[in-house]
Amino acid sequence: MKRNRHTEEHVITLLKAHERGVSVAELARQNGVTEQTIYRWKAKYGGMEVSEAKRLRELEAENARLKKLLAESALDNAAFKEIVSGKW
Repeated sequence: MKRNRHTEEHVITLLKAHERGVSVAELARQNGVTEQTIYRWKAKYGGMEVSEAKRLRELEAENARLKKLLAESALDNAAFKEIVSGKW
């Protein structure tokens, strides 16, 4: 899995610097990222506070866990239906 170099806190700090008037090109150069990365961060974290970003990360992790549980449950149900119908 790819390691994240920048934490949500750092990203939000960079975006707040952009709001104060620092250019995207300057932010990208100072932090070793591309301008496109700054714009992608802006789309995802724009207007957020650090606590909101942490909550977003927690919700995304919980959502992934619940999706996995739902997929496993659906697979179990399909297997049970196949066994009950006698198609095995």
